[in-house]
Amino acid sequence: MKLRTLDDLDVSGRRVLLRADLNVPLSGRAIADDLRIRATLPTLNELLERGATQVIACSHLGRPKGAPNAELSLAPVAGRLSELLGHDVPLAPTPTGPAPEGSRVVLLENLRFDPGEEGNDPAFARKLAALADSYVDDAFGAVHRTHASVVAIAGMLPCAAGRLLEREVVVLSRLLESPDRPYVAVVGGAKVADKLSVLANLLPRVDRLLIGGGMCFTFLAAKGYGVGRSLLEKDQIDDVASLMGTAGGKLMIPTDVVVAPEPKPGVQKRIVPADEIPSDLAGYDIGKETSRAYVDAIRAAKTVFWNGPMGVFEVDDFASGTRAVAAAIARGNCYSVVGGGDSAAALQRFGYAQEIDHISTGGGASLEFLEGKTLPGLVPLQEGFDPASSR
Repeated sequence: MKLRTLDDLDVSGRRVLLRADLNVPLSGRAIADDLRIRATLPTLNELLERGATQVIACSHLGRPKGAPNAELSLAPVAGRLSELLGHDVPLAPTPTGPAPEGSRVVLLENLRFDPGEEGNDPAFARKLAALADSYVDDAFGAVHRTHASVVAIAGMLPCAAGRLLEREVVVLSRLLESPDRPYVAVVGGAKVADKLSVLANLLPRVDRLLIGGGMCFTFLAAKGYGVGRSLLEKDQIDDVASLMGTAGGKLMIPTDVVVAPEPKPGVQKRIVPADEIPSDLAGYDIGKETSRAYVDAIRAAKTVFWNGPMGVFEVDDFASGTRAVAAAIARGNCYSVVGGGDSAAALQRFGYAQEIDHISTGGGASLEFLEGKTLPGLVPLQEGFDPASSR
């Protein structure tokens, strides 16, 4: 995929609308993790260095459902951005401005305060476009959404991909097209329904596919095992069984699991074989035997993609599997890519984030990219795109 990038866009003396992904986690009104804010700084600073007269940043935050919500205002983000840049970044009163004068960087209020954003409304997009002379999309975490600031604005302004979005596409394209082998994918998380398509697309591309998290119990059920009170998607069993039938020995699922009455600190737990889960207990982590097998597969890999924890890692009693996988990836002799979300949070918690080659800022977008889907936000950024086709 060949995108138009900042190298193809003249921003000198122009106002630039920068679609960023500033959808940060909040604890009350405080920012719990500013990773996404810091991730957009290279593009923002490059625009300023190349002579943009004003950068008008915009983003969504949470799900305010098309109406103003003081708890989801981008005011804390404007404050943190001001700290990182070393000068004031004023916040516009609405998602469409007006952009405050006198500052080279301003931030529009939460785009989703206007129903036109999620409705991909051209009229809303035109109001955004009227604020600037050029448009840069650096919000990889939103490119799988057909929203006005991502799609409808296409063709209204000269546009390009920012450096963060550009890197995401380069990294994920490498996984799809030319990974160094052996290539191992580790996929966990709660629900297999959310990831079945990406699993099906990964299987023919990888040398090993390691399954963990709550989704593994649907795989165990597809083998005919009882899973007790573990998370189980009964309506997915047939599809999972079909996937397993095409795996050709690539698929690795847990051989033992950590079971307990509930996932709380200090609860009585034990490790049991995967085909001997008691009917009154549930699995909340992969067991030691499985962890060792997964670590061995990761250590042998030259490329690793990881998305989704192996268990309820937020509780120390059920964090061992996720910690073992994180450590093996971080310390391995491999090119490592982590698909954002809970996996990134686990890396931060265990102190391995700095040892990963690439942590994606878009968990959902990275999965859809690896499914081989056409992401609507990337289409208008590709070389050869006809703006008239978007109108």
